[in-house]
Amino acid sequence: MVLGWRRRKNNHHKGGKLNMEVVIPNHFRCPISLDLMKDPVTLSTGITYDRESVERWFHEGNITCPVTNQVVRNFDMIPNHSLRIMIQDWCVENRQYGVERIPTPRIPISSIEVSDLLFQVKASARGLDQYGCLELVQKMERWGSESERNKKCIVDNGAPGALADAFDAFANDSVERNVIVLEEILSALNWMFPLQLEAHKSLGSHASLHCMIWFLKHQDLSGKEKSIVALKELLSFGDVKHVEALSEIEGVNELLVDFINKRISPKITKASLRVIWYMCSSSSLSSEKMKLAFVDLGLVSSLLDILIDSDKSLCEKALAILDSLCSCEGGREKAYGNDLTIPVLVKKILRVSPLTTDYSVSAIWKLCKFGDKNEGRALVEALQVGAFQKLLLVLQVGCGDETKEKATELLKLLNPYRADLECIDSDFKNLKRSF
Repeated sequence: MVLGWRRRKNNHHKGGKLNMEVVIPNHFRCPISLDLMKDPVTLSTGITYDRESVERWFHEGNITCPVTNQVVRNFDMIPNHSLRIMIQDWCVENRQYGVERIPTPRIPISSIEVSDLLFQVKASARGLDQYGCLELVQKMERWGSESERNKKCIVDNGAPGALADAFDAFANDSVERNVIVLEEILSALNWMFPLQLEAHKSLGSHASLHCMIWFLKHQDLSGKEKSIVALKELLSFGDVKHVEALSEIEGVNELLVDFINKRISPKITKASLRVIWYMCSSSSLSSEKMKLAFVDLGLVSSLLDILIDSDKSLCEKALAILDSLCSCEGGREKAYGNDLTIPVLVKKILRVSPLTTDYSVSAIWKLCKFGDKNEGRALVEALQVGAFQKLLLVLQVGCGDETKEKATELLKLLNPYRADLECIDSDFKNLKRSF
């Protein structure tokens, strides 16, 4: 039995066009992915699969053979060289139709090979041998690029910790002198996230943090992306010491806000928002100080600009920060001073995701409840853009207990103002965009 190749090739034949369809023999396809097998391996059940697909199957927690449904007691995968050669020959025969020959798969690395390489990495880091360490890290990256199995083997044998230690050692020596190996290490670490505790300690050191901030200031787009993603991963661990150490670095707040304003890369923008949220929502004693610093840098207006036209992921991150900033008086004052605040928050209720609804209701509740002299103004504006109707819908469709309590209290605060006001369309047409 044969199945059709996914594309057709129009070939010129004696002045006319011959429509040829390339077909893949069914036994060349992986039973899991249904794609042409690149590295066929046979299980103890006698069924052949593509190595990457079946490894992913077992990695997800399955213990049965996908075809026979038998429990696999021996997870050894025997390379099916005969079938692989047949597939390669078939690819060569059909290359005129756009079929590329699959490369001969490399032998997966072993734990012993990884351990030996990491031993050399540690030795070169201790001796501050930049180019020796660079070659070793590049070799590790080549191994990882060959297969997901290799990546898992590298990570499971302690590579993240060894690389984080090396990063700290070279950063502590001199960032400018060791910039090449430092960037290479950071590049390798980016596909090893999430990191273990020991790796976090080294990556969160004074020297490592200053190095990553230096990258954000002076490196190209790729270097900036690797650094901001590493910072996001580091702060996600929840260690207050890392948050405080980062906030003490001069210029870091301005740098993060600048990334959000310029949006030079979606990855950088999203990671920067996440880093700011970790800083503002931490249990650190200086978290209020951090919030005020971001407020003074105009972050409230920047977040509102993002919320006007952005995707779900950006909306959730921006609203999470805005809600956090509204917890402090300075943040609320800036929010009151922007004509977009209430209309945008109301607009996002029940429009993007349950999470954005929770953050929007929470931010409106803080603005209306703790507004002092601005409380009445916020309530009136919320009513005019349809907050009352939206909050009733929130209670009807269901929400979390905390959001339910805030929505109920908001309805009580809004109710006395309803008699003299009418709802207007909140399409932003008559609102002045913030700068």
